[in-house]
Amino acid sequence: MNVLRSVLFYFGYFFAILVCGVLFLPVAPFLALPARYRLLNLYNHFITAWFRWTCGVTYRVSGKEHLPQGPCVILANHQCEWETLYLQILKPPVCTVLKQELLRLPIFGWGLRLLHPIGLDRSKPARAMKQVLTQGVARLQEGLTVLIFPEGTRVDPGQRRRYNKSGAVIACRAGVPVLPVAHNAGERWPGRYWVKNPGILNVVVGAPIETEGRTPEEVLVEVEAWIEARLAEISEVPRPEAAKSAVTVASSHGNS
Repeated sequence: MNVLRSVLFYFGYFFAILVCGVLFLPVAPFLALPARYRLLNLYNHFITAWFRWTCGVTYRVSGKEHLPQGPCVILANHQCEWETLYLQILKPPVCTVLKQELLRLPIFGWGLRLLHPIGLDRSKPARAMKQVLTQGVARLQEGLTVLIFPEGTRVDPGQRRRYNKSGAVIACRAGVPVLPVAHNAGERWPGRYWVKNPGILNVVVGAPIETEGRTPEEVLVEVEAWIEARLAEISEVPRPEAAKSAVTVASSHGNS
């Protein structure tokens, strides 16, 4: 049954990409940025709803009352593609920090380019770090929320990876809060396997963490502790022990 549900899901998934490419992409460049987000986010709304309907997934989202009025930096754990779609519609407009390769994908990548993301070349880590710090602050000053996955890449449920502090750095530099988000989406939408799993997909949005007068290291320690505590509560797969050092500037940073 899960295989049949997944086949049906991917039929709608690729059909939606085609429809959006034909109907939305020719129009989007001529729209103001807020209207462009509303148009292109219809794809994200559809895929997240289609996934729920076809694959027998129940969403439980808590903490949306914590969403701040102004721009912020969203820091979330990264397990699969689902959260890259859902977090775009959680607090739009959102600028996502992602790997540059995604922008080269036909149709999907073209649409991403129109949303002012920060595409990083992970083969040049020093340049990528400078880019995310300068462009991230600029996007926040423009009124966009910035989405960063501090683990830097997808991490399977039950695994753990050190957090990169670049998101906390740009939040501190711009004087905006960090919004922590935890979820178990990888248990429903496996990152390395195409068959989806029915069940409950939990998303928890935390209270904004203020950055004024604090160091990025202090902020990141609080963010990671909060996310790991929530994951321990909502995950079906047991969490591993904490690494010796949770705060690091990774040699490369980009979302997959």
